[in-house]
Amino acid sequence: MEKHRGFPGRLPGTDFQFTIRRANKAGATKLIARERYNDRRPADKRADAGFMRALWDHFGAEPFERGNLDAGRLSWLFEREVIAAEDPFDPESYEALLQIDEPRARASFPDVMEG
Repeated sequence: MEKHRGFPGRLPGTDFQFTIRRANKAGATKLIARERYNDRRPADKRADAGFMRALWDHFGAEPFERGNLDAGRLSWLFEREVIAAEDPFDPESYEALLQIDEPRARASFPDVMEG
């Protein structure tokens, strides 16, 4: 499992986790597309924006390996702002390649994706 050195472990000042410490012996948690409803708590929305900022600052528009990125946090962005960068894609692999869908990310998080 790739450990993304320098990637923030959590949203500063909160318990919203961005990375995991070690690989799950049973295998990687499956990535799923979670529905983001308009009535989500403001703290959850800040966590999404903070995670997107960390992804953009760390990887930019280049494909990246899932590695130690938290599956739960990724699933809030998966198949929208973060897409599979390989075909076939294995949603249960730590080695799976992902990529930011830049136009969609800019539309969803305009304050994060400035510049």
